[in-house]
Amino acid sequence: MKKHNIQSIKGLWGTSVGGKETLTSSTNLPESAFPSQLNNAVAESTDITLHFVKGELVGINKKVFSFPAQAIQYLESIASQYAIGRDIHVGDTIVGIKGRVGFEAAAAILILKAHHLLEKHTLSKFQLNLKSQLADWYGSWLHEGLFLDPAMRDIETFFESTQNKVNGKVFITLLPYRYILNGIESENDLMNAKFGSYGEMNLGWSGDDVKGYSKLLAIRFPFITK
Repeated sequence: MKKHNIQSIKGLWGTSVGGKETLTSSTNLPESAFPSQLNNAVAESTDITLHFVKGELVGINKKVFSFPAQAIQYLESIASQYAIGRDIHVGDTIVGIKGRVGFEAAAAILILKAHHLLEKHTLSKFQLNLKSQLADWYGSWLHEGLFLDPAMRDIETFFESTQNKVNGKVFITLLPYRYILNGIESENDLMNAKFGSYGEMNLGWSGDDVKGYSKLLAIRFPFITK
C-alpha cells in the first residue's frame, strides 16, 4: 500500500487534514487520510433528532446536554462512524494567497446544516438575507484578526436577535458517507397551515388582491428611475 505523508490536527469542531495532495489544485485526499473510517458494524442507516433552543444545540434524540461541547462530542461519536463531513476547503489568507486543506467534521456539518434548515422555517426572508451577508463579513473579519472591532459587537447583536425563534427539532438520517435532512418541527414554523399552503391555496387574500399588489409593485419603478 502506498504511504502518504499525512498530517491531521483534531479539534472539537473537526479535524484538519493536510498532505501533498492539498498542495495542488487537482488532487483529492485518499480514504486513508481521514482519521474516522466507515464502521461497517453500524446499522445501514440511523435516524437522529437534533433539538435547538434559540439557535443552540441542546439535545440529541432523548439526551439533553448542559454544555454545547458535550452535544458536539456526542454527535461526533455517532456520525463519524458513517464517515460523514469530509471535504477539502479552499481559503484565502490575509495577504491573498489561496490554500487547500482537507477536513473531517461530522458533527459540525450536521449541526450547521440542521441549524440552517431550522432557520429557513423560522426566520423571515429579510432576516435570512441580511444574516447571510453579515455572516460572510463576520467570518472574514474574524479570520483576519479583527475580532475586537466594534462592528463585530454590532453584528453579534443582530445574530443573537435572529435566534430568538430558532427553536425546535430537526430530523436527520445518517447513511454511509452522506446524510438526509428529513424536516423540522417547531412551534415557530412559518409554514403554518393557517396562512395557506405554498402553491396550493391561501387564506389571507384573493386573486384580485394579488393582481392589485403585483401592479402596484411593478409600476413604482418607472417613477423611481425618472
